[in-house]
Amino acid sequence: MHEANPQRDGISRRAVLAAGLTAGTALALGAGSPSAVAGTGGAGEWFAAPARSVRPRFRWWWPDGLVDPDEIAGEIDQIADAGFGGVEIAAVHHSIKDKSVLDTAHHGWGSRPWRDGVEAALRRAARRGLTVDLTLGPSWPVAVPGLTPDDDAAAKELAHGRAPLTGGSTYDGPVPPPVHAAAAGVTRQQLLAVQAARVEAAHSTRKETGLDPDSVQDLTATVTDGSLTWTAPEGGDWVLISYWVRGSGQQPESGPHSAPAAYAVDHFSPAGTTAVTSYWQDHLLTPSLRRLLRAAGGSFFEDSVELETDGLTWTPLLPEAFEKHTGRPLLPYLPALVLDNSNQVFAFEAQFTRQIRHDFWETVSGLFNRNHLTALRNWAHTLGMTLRSQPYGLQTDAIASAAILDIPEGESLGFKNLDDYRCLAGGRDMAGRRVLSCEAGAYNGSAYSTTWDRFLRTMGGAYAAGVNQTVVHGFSYATAPGVNWPGFAAFSPYNGSAGYGESWGPRQPTWRHVQDISGYLGRVHQVLQTGTARADVAVFRQTGYTATGIGASWFTATGVPLGWTHQFLSGPLLDLPSATVSDGRLAPDGPAYKALFVEGDFFYGSSPTLAVEDARKILALAEAGLPVVLFGAFDQALTPGVPDQGETDRLRDLLARLLTLPHVVRVTDKVAVGDALAGLGVSADVRHATASTLLNAHRVTADADFYYLCNGKHAETVKPPVAAIDHDVTLRRTHGGRTVPYLLDPWTGEAVRLACYTEDGADITLRVTLQPGQTTIVALGRPGLFGDRHGTSAHAEATDADAVLFTDGGLTLRARTAGIWTTRLSQGRTATTRTPAVPAPITPVRWELEVEDWYPGPDATRTEHVRRSVTLETLRPWAQIPELADSAGIGRYRTTVTLPVGWTSSHGAELELGQVSDTFRVSVNGRRLPAADRLHPVVDLGPFLRRGENTLEIEVATPLINRLRVAQPTVFGGLARQDHGLVGPVRLVPYVQAAVR
Repeated sequence: MHEANPQRDGISRRAVLAAGLTAGTALALGAGSPSAVAGTGGAGEWFAAPARSVRPRFRWWWPDGLVDPDEIAGEIDQIADAGFGGVEIAAVHHSIKDKSVLDTAHHGWGSRPWRDGVEAALRRAARRGLTVDLTLGPSWPVAVPGLTPDDDAAAKELAHGRAPLTGGSTYDGPVPPPVHAAAAGVTRQQLLAVQAARVEAAHSTRKETGLDPDSVQDLTATVTDGSLTWTAPEGGDWVLISYWVRGSGQQPESGPHSAPAAYAVDHFSPAGTTAVTSYWQDHLLTPSLRRLLRAAGGSFFEDSVELETDGLTWTPLLPEAFEKHTGRPLLPYLPALVLDNSNQVFAFEAQFTRQIRHDFWETVSGLFNRNHLTALRNWAHTLGMTLRSQPYGLQTDAIASAAILDIPEGESLGFKNLDDYRCLAGGRDMAGRRVLSCEAGAYNGSAYSTTWDRFLRTMGGAYAAGVNQTVVHGFSYATAPGVNWPGFAAFSPYNGSAGYGESWGPRQPTWRHVQDISGYLGRVHQVLQTGTARADVAVFRQTGYTATGIGASWFTATGVPLGWTHQFLSGPLLDLPSATVSDGRLAPDGPAYKALFVEGDFFYGSSPTLAVEDARKILALAEAGLPVVLFGAFDQALTPGVPDQGETDRLRDLLARLLTLPHVVRVTDKVAVGDALAGLGVSADVRHATASTLLNAHRVTADADFYYLCNGKHAETVKPPVAAIDHDVTLRRTHGGRTVPYLLDPWTGEAVRLACYTEDGADITLRVTLQPGQTTIVALGRPGLFGDRHGTSAHAEATDADAVLFTDGGLTLRARTAGIWTTRLSQGRTATTRTPAVPAPITPVRWELEVEDWYPGPDATRTEHVRRSVTLETLRPWAQIPELADSAGIGRYRTTVTLPVGWTSSHGAELELGQVSDTFRVSVNGRRLPAADRLHPVVDLGPFLRRGENTLEIEVATPLINRLRVAQPTVFGGLARQDHGLVGPVRLVPYVQAAVR
């Protein structure tokens, strides 16, 4: 979670910090399930109790090295006991304004106390089966203590100066100094070049001064002792431009974190990377720490690349690298590249300017991926570690970066929509990596008011877009000097306001139920990390940026709502070993794309551009049998960079050859894309007749197809909100032989053999009913794969009852009213089933509420619990109950319902909770039930009810915000009371079951 630093051309870094499928008796995943599904052990271990390695992780915020090893070990235990799989230790303390209290000289990042804390964490993690990730430096961006801004390894900027001249006038004086003074700590700067250029009004924009590229003159050789004398040619206006290389002076966020202070490294040179690795080797990697990293170390982590400068991000290697990459010198193009507070300053003709900028950032991207990410990854491997990184923030090819990294990572705060994740997923899957991670759950202004249901809604769509590991934002170390109850929080208060949420942990009431959340997330991860990912279409992106919100025209807007899935590829991915075609599939052993979609470059005016080498690779793939759809005027395509002599003609010749192939189609209207794909014989693995908010992800193992389904949305800001869905969905199976569908419940870890569906060749069609944000998982595999004993029993294809399910008694019908029901069976006959009377739904009218109200204790980390009892005739939020208006904590709602004498073992009931916030658990007659779906709070009480009186208890835990409004009014007092608690309406809805004969 980070601050913003806008770049250019509108590409900005952040500006601000089924239950409805069937229901019924579930079969627990049995040990008899084949090991091929899970890789190790039985299916019971694989899904119901996922391994620590796939469980969610926490970003663990420390006040640098001001930590106690015993407390550190205890917090590892808290995280392990809560069902999480690991931590990322991060020095982050934005909430502490007086940094002097942290005593960086003795307790800074990398100090002996910090190392002792890291070793304590690793030792306890090794005992508990967790892994520990470490940030490469304090806070972000990557920085090294003791480095100075003037050092060769430090981050650099290219600053510019300017002086206007009229034609015929003479400039005589010092070389124009930079328009911005150097940052603190920068003591030297080097003149790279001085140029003169004639102003060309026709090329000017509202923000950029137009220049004539043919008029650019290099005056560097005429500089003497820092001064310059030059007379502008007659006619027109001219400008002198100077270019200065100097350190950016950037320090890691919210420092200082160390003594001596740390400065950001050059992210594009070997020197910058060596400064990082040498500091670890020389100062941090003691023999004991090395051993512990082998035992419990996970990844080194780098946050998003937020290099901040008033000028242009730079490295001294750029001129040579640019010429090697393009065959042309860089200096004549510099006017079109320099920045002033992230804004472009000068421009040539528009197309030429776009081509120059493309070549420049492509060069920067290559340096970043080669000298920074690849080098750090290889170094991490020597220590038995991996590299996890958020490879975006600059205009570099993050898609290619994702293919380099062991674990690429996105974020729910900075990513604007699901296509940002799909960029990273393309790199991951083409490279054969397994994990796409997400920094999850940072919300501005929501500290201590974030609910887990908000978190789950955010992550539901991200999982469909390729994410399969969650690093929860976050868990704070217990305390720090001067903090208030409920203890240290990295981002709260933040500039006097509530700050970024959330600071999870045992100081939050919902921690009482957090094992339900971690279990759910772990099971989702387990499924989405198994086997290999499948995506319908690869979208070729000439410019591989992400965190931009830029999607794929037809697929994002039209294809996804119809079931299509897509990922993004960039040019370097076509050089990977996986970039082969077999049976019409690209990367047949991985994502197995059915087609390649190429459209204009959104980052450069949607121009139909393609590099010659990329066009040559695409032609080879098409000749090998890959269907290709070109959208736009690719018969008149341009090169994305400045073309060499004859290069545009070579490009168009390649594309002309491409378009002669029978399975290559060019369309010029977006609405024609779907028909073009159909004409090529390409269809989606998931299909539904009408547009829907259903999102999906598909994984394939040797034994099964797994479909993750979510009723979600493309972006958090989409309006109107997502509505419930209830429609048929067709899923394609990739395995031959007898295949049946299973419903996997990530909340309980149970698997149910679905009893109502139709088959048509490789397609299975079933009903999907999901509430907003709700998810479900369907597996298509052989009978008995998940331990069921129904073999080749007939299933239902349609029924007019409420549901049909498999139970121990075979095919069973469920109804909420008396009636005669018909069920069409897969054998071709229709069965008739009669059900007796069913009691009417019951709405409890009286509740006894016992509240454990949380108050500040005698110190910052201790909480007082005050007991309160309230009788409710009507359920209301706590904020509307006078005795609880400012309360936060845990409430236990109890009521009694009476079931009639005629209640039998064939009867059951579902408990509908209605609105409930935040987390909850349900008990019946003193027995706690399995975890329930937080986003669809309906619980099947069937086997737990009895005739006569039944006691229901719903335990609800709330966020702390309503208490903090009055406990810390200067920070939280401006926020309105929030509606938490059990609000309902609550209903007990009886049903009856009968065998289908």
